[in-house]
Amino acid sequence: MLQREQLDQQAEPHGSRRLRSWVPTALAWLVRISAVVAVLDVIRPHAPDRVFASRFLDAATDGAAFAAGAAVAGAMLLLAGALQRRKRRAWALLLVVATIGVVAHVRTHGFISVSLNVIILGLLLWARREFYARSERRGRLAAVRVLVVLGGLAVLAGMLMTARAAPDAPFSRRFVEVSAGLVGFAPNLDFKTQYLSDSASTMLNTLGPLIALLTLAALLAPARKPARLGIEAETALRAMLDRFGHRDSLGYFALRRDKTAVFSPSGKAAVVYRVVGSVSLASGDPLGDPEAWPGAIAAWLQEAQDYAYVPAAVGVSEEGAVAYQRAGLDALELGDEAVLDLEHFSLDGRAMRGVRQAVNRVCRAGYRLDVRRQSELPAEELDEAVATANALRGEDVERGFSMALGRLGDPGDPNLMIARAWDASGRLVAVLAFVPWGEDGLSLDLMRRARDSENGTLEYLVVGVARQAPELGIRQISLNFAVFRSVFERGSRVGAGPVLRIWRKILLFASRWWQIEQLYRANAKYHPVWVPRFVCFRRAGDLPRVAVAALEAEAFIARPRLNWLAR
Repeated sequence: MLQREQLDQQAEPHGSRRLRSWVPTALAWLVRISAVVAVLDVIRPHAPDRVFASRFLDAATDGAAFAAGAAVAGAMLLLAGALQRRKRRAWALLLVVATIGVVAHVRTHGFISVSLNVIILGLLLWARREFYARSERRGRLAAVRVLVVLGGLAVLAGMLMTARAAPDAPFSRRFVEVSAGLVGFAPNLDFKTQYLSDSASTMLNTLGPLIALLTLAALLAPARKPARLGIEAETALRAMLDRFGHRDSLGYFALRRDKTAVFSPSGKAAVVYRVVGSVSLASGDPLGDPEAWPGAIAAWLQEAQDYAYVPAAVGVSEEGAVAYQRAGLDALELGDEAVLDLEHFSLDGRAMRGVRQAVNRVCRAGYRLDVRRQSELPAEELDEAVATANALRGEDVERGFSMALGRLGDPGDPNLMIARAWDASGRLVAVLAFVPWGEDGLSLDLMRRARDSENGTLEYLVVGVARQAPELGIRQISLNFAVFRSVFERGSRVGAGPVLRIWRKILLFASRWWQIEQLYRANAKYHPVWVPRFVCFRRAGDLPRVAVAALEAEAFIARPRLNWLAR
């Protein structure tokens, strides 16, 4: 079947294929227009000569118009979004909806709606091959689960309400009327007061459309791909890091086990990513042989196309951004990574006075330092470091996606570098962990210190690692990533333009919650080499969705989920 479709596409004129490729977007906007027309048709004042024979229309005119309009608008907007993502399931649903719409509006002489639905039907049939994005089979089960569970809760709530508001009605009669209320009818029961009758109608006529919308949302939701790195994939990625790990300071973080990987056809390169909502979010450069990067990127983009994911990559180096651009993505500078070149790093000079004073203050306080590979630590000391790091974590949420591993103490990562500091009393007050960056580099993974420790303890640890670098065979250290670093640096200079100053003020305001400026200052005091990092995306309109996905992946925000329904 696929070969036949490919032959048909090859035989079809290029101009026709190009015109047809615009159909999903055009249909999405037509559906949005249809939603507006449908809502206006529900809530507009009706003509006196129009007869309403059904209880559904009577309920709409008596106060359920808002719920009906919201349900129609929400359903059409959900369908429009899925159509724009070329979802095959949305195509099938809209085909049914448009057919019903033609029949229904012909009978009510709604010729504008009939015309729109006929156009939609024609476009759906003509461009059916453009709707190729697959959906998970579990999506249907999730939709049924949402419908059954929430529908049951709504019926239970309605039964409890009518038991008090219409106590004379038998149980079976109340069940029928509550069920009818959920699909838009006005419950025909002997309520105690008119107020109770109106309240029951409003509640049921609102819950019903809401449940329908949630069911449709579950049915059209993006495919959920497990974020799990298998043993075989991890072994292959470690082999790539052994050969090419020196190319990217973020390479080792690809071994996070809450990510997944797609490999090039040759198996020599891979893109490591996680599906967050509808975004397939890659982190850092592809791993492996740069000559095989295009194959890995193409495989990743093909999967994103098959499942209607929005492809994006964050924390990409300049070399990686070029590779993603050649594959059709765009790139935007996101910030800079602070890298210490240890061959030239020194505390001498006026520029490093602040760091020098902090280190000297901690030394005078009697602190001591130890820097060793994780595999070199005795089991008791490693357990103490892990327990201290966990105890010093300020929040319950473990942040990190692109520049965090979070596996301190894991025997699978023996080459982690652990730096520890004890105060004068012998209490372990700070722990730093670095992952390998090739054979002669380190990338900061974890940074924890006690709040009551001496001010400058972290500087003491970083400088201590830098000073022991020659003995450890280390030439460079990657510190934290500073988002929009250039905005803070250039926006505070004399002569900065108004747009740059405004953008800097916005980031300063956001730093009250996300410590954007504080992180930049914490890195800048070491006077590192700033290495630009990029975010790669397909269209500018995808950036808001990509930004939300990145914040969610880094655990800065959390979207509400009904996991117990969607499993």
